[in-house]
Amino acid sequence: MNIARVRWACRRGMLELDVLFQPFVEAQYQELTETDKHTFIRLLECEDPELFAWFMGHEVCPDPTLADMVIKVRGRAIA
Repeated sequence: MNIARVRWACRRGMLELDVLFQPFVEAQYQELTETDKHTFIRLLECEDPELFAWFMGHEVCPDPTLADMVIKVRGRAIA
């Protein structure tokens, strides 16, 4: 997926997710490995309520690979 499509996919129905995804894409997406880029795209395919629960720490993502990407994105937001 090209960067323009990734940016578009980062536009969510929840402002809280936009605030996490958009800065991450701008600052770090290009530096990710191809595997991590694929994982990030998989993460973007998840539903907003799931993503919100994972990013806010209300639930743990059952997929360990996606859970690691959640940590990466959250780490960027905290830094």
